[in-house]
This record gives sequence, C-alpha cells and structure tokens, in this order.
Amino acid sequence: MARALNVIKPSDNLKQDFPALARLVNGKPVIYLDSAASAQKPQCVIDTMTNVMSEHYANVHRGVYTFSSETSIAFEDARKKVAQFIKAKTDREIVFTRNATEAVNLVAHCFGQSLKAGDEIILTELEHHANIVPWYFLKEQKGVVLKIVPIKPDRSLDMAAFEKLLGPKTKLVAVTQMSNVLGTVVDVADIVKKAHAVGAKVLVDGSQSIVHFDVDVQAIGCDFFVFTGHKLYGPSGIGVLYGRYDALNALPPYQGGGEMIELVTFDKITYKEPPIRFEAGTPAIVEVIGLGAAIDYLNGLDRAACHAQEKKILQEAEKRLAAIPGVTIYSTAPERASIISFAVDKIHPHDVATVLDQLGIAVRTGHHCAQPLMKVLGVTGTVRASFALYNTMEDAEKLIEGVQKVKKLFS
Repeated sequence: MARALNVIKPSDNLKQDFPALARLVNGKPVIYLDSAASAQKPQCVIDTMTNVMSEHYANVHRGVYTFSSETSIAFEDARKKVAQFIKAKTDREIVFTRNATEAVNLVAHCFGQSLKAGDEIILTELEHHANIVPWYFLKEQKGVVLKIVPIKPDRSLDMAAFEKLLGPKTKLVAVTQMSNVLGTVVDVADIVKKAHAVGAKVLVDGSQSIVHFDVDVQAIGCDFFVFTGHKLYGPSGIGVLYGRYDALNALPPYQGGGEMIELVTFDKITYKEPPIRFEAGTPAIVEVIGLGAAIDYLNGLDRAACHAQEKKILQEAEKRLAAIPGVTIYSTAPERASIISFAVDKIHPHDVATVLDQLGIAVRTGHHCAQPLMKVLGVTGTVRASFALYNTMEDAEKLIEGVQKVKKLFS
C-alpha cells in the first residue's frame, strides 16, 4: 500500500520523493523540465506497484481466492479514487484505457457509429494529434466535416470564432483544456455550455490540465473527459475516460472479449453496463493500482500551494528568458500554465536541447505532436520547458543559465 502522507508544503523539497531526480546526468544534478511529456514517479508509486507484483498479483474480478480478492479490491479502490479526484458523480463513470489516446479513440469509434456524412465535429488549433487523428478517421470513413477553431494572436482560443462555427449540424466538440505546446488554458465550461445549447456533445482532453489545477467534471459539465496516468506522476500504460453515465450507456462496446460480456452464445451476446462494457480483456492491473497510489500522493499535498509555486516559477522563467536577446517565446496567452515554448534565433531547437542536456537539463524539442499548431506559429518546432510540482526556482535559474551558455557557444 502507498505510504501514509501528511500535507506537504512545496518548500519541503518534493524532489526527495522522486528517486530519479537524485541521479546525476553528465555529472550534474538532473533538472527535469519535460513533465508535459511524462512526469517522474514518486517512491510511493514505485513501492505500491512492486508490492502488488511481489505480494498478491492475480487477475481481477475472476477469482475467489485471496490473491485475486486483494488485487480486485485494490483495483476497484483505484477507480473510486479517480472518480473522487475529478469529482465524478459515481465510479461507474470511470473507464480505464491504455492512455488518453485510446480514450479519445474509444469515444470516436463508438460515438462515431451514430454519425453520418455532413455531420460536424469542432476541433481547435491547439489540439494534440491524439485529439485530431481519431476524428479525421471519421472524416475519411463517414464524410464527417471537421471545423477548426483558430487561436488569436495572443495564443488564446478565439471564442467568437467558436460560436460562429456552432450550428445544428454540430454533433461533438473535442477540445483540450490546456495546450501541451503553449500552456494555454481554455474555458471548457463555457464551451460546454454553448455546445450543449445546440445539442452537441463535448469531449475535453485533460491530459495536461489535470496535473496543474483541480478538475471538477460535474462543474465543467462535459460529456467526456480524458487523461493519462504517466503525466499525473503515475505509470505509463494506463489512461482514464470519464463519461457521464448516460453518455457512456448510450455507446456500443468498443472491443469484444472477456469481462465486458454478460452472456455469450453463438446466437446471441449481451454486454455489461458501463464501465466494464468498455474494458475487454485483462486490464492493466498493476498500472491501475499505481495510478491510485499517485492520486494518494497528490491528495497528501497542499495542491493549491503546489500550483501557486508552479505559477511563480513559470512567470520568473518567462521573464528571464524574454530578456535574453534572440529568444522568442510562443506561449503568451493571458491564461496559461506550466509550459514555456521558445526558440533561440539561428539555433536549431535540437541543438539547444543537446547543449542543455550536457548541463543536466532535460527539455523537449520538436513539434510536440501538434503539427497544425506549429504551422499556425510559423515554425517546424520549438524548445519546450515544462514545470511540475518537484521543480524549483533554482531549476528555472539553471534553465536561464543554460540558454545563455547556448547563445555563447553558437555566437
């Protein structure tokens, strides 16, 4: 089981809870600034997953013996923890998937069966490929029309343009709550309200947002909400689809196999109710329980203080980076969180990242699985530094020093 935690203030140096952050990289203490791609794991998550595998691993829901009972209880406890964490009405609204990408694909496949040529789906220029490609499949296969909400020059979403795209043919809006490239935060509750007014469903990609501020799916009002475990300080291989129960119950099964059925004959098959209807086969047992441990860890923190600290670090790093000649910052929306995308004039992003790595600083470069957004920005890629609850002002300072060294090296 995850160790008991008291409320921990950010000043207590949370890096101590993350063993990978004690490592030296190229002889220097690691400064990990790629949490938007995948976060490091606290020791309690590692211990919990090890405990499952070493003490009571068994398949879930199918055995009456002790190992299976213990593991099944821990598995379903994790579902309850997820439901409480995002303030779902019931844990029956929580479907476990492999990742957020599979969660989006599940909705696209199942909801898409009811669509026909000419029906419209609204996306935005801020979306990750995972919230573009599954809907493009419906365009190819069914003739569904994709409409795209642009961003404004300040990198915020153009809500006036969104309202103009809504209409009687709009069947679904799929939108990120926080851009993985720019950190732009979107008012998804307002989007839901406007979309529901024309009878459309809304899927919110919360893969970035759930890490950096509290999520209340009932307050948002969305029909579907997806996120992934590996960004939320949990393991990879596990994602979550929240669906309002009526919305889930209206969908046909996604995949067929064991667990999701009530009765199987060669003449007739009946299916279980959500969420099990969408969880065919042996699930990611250890990973689900590991995600539960990550949520336990987060619940043991003063998360409001953590978020405030992340914001301070972001603001300081942006201010200092902007003061370096030749640095262009692309993440400029009034409402944003935890991510800086930038470029250094005449230096390829990969070269910037390679030099920073020699200094022990890990950043991400490239198009960040958001090529349409890169086209809007007029670049092929950026350098992205993303901050998490274990980052400090000293980390931001090291980033600034690193970029200054990059400039000197290539001058």
